Amino acid sequence: MAERAVRAVRGAVQLDRDEAEHMNERVGQLLTTVLERNNLATEDLISIWFTATPDLHSDFPAAAARKLGIVDVPLICAQELEVAGAMPRVVRILAHTETELPRSGINHVYLGAAAALRKDIAQ
Repeated sequence: MAERAVRAVRGAVQLDRDEAEHMNERVGQLLTTVLERNNLATEDLISIWFTATPDLHSDFPAAAARKLGIVDVPLICAQELEVAGAMPRVVRILAHTETELPRSGINHVYLGAAAALRKDIAQ
């Protein structure tokens, strides 16, 4: 059995509109995909940082995690820098996990149009 280590997993999704239910749906999809692609369970999560672009204010992205049952993991939300020309309506995550995967085996997840944010990472 491989040794478990702390690893960070990145991800992002672009929302079509700033509505709470839509945010919960898309962020929930992002979190579920991160867990699935990295063979992680909620018990493997240490903490998750969420950031949202300044044009999103309908809800906290972390609310989607709570609706998925991620209730005993520390979560925090912050606002992204407002940079001219940046992609609008984006929620990003940085999840700290315990896993047997080597750093090179981590699958970072950029859904939909957010894939353009990290063209260097194979999807």
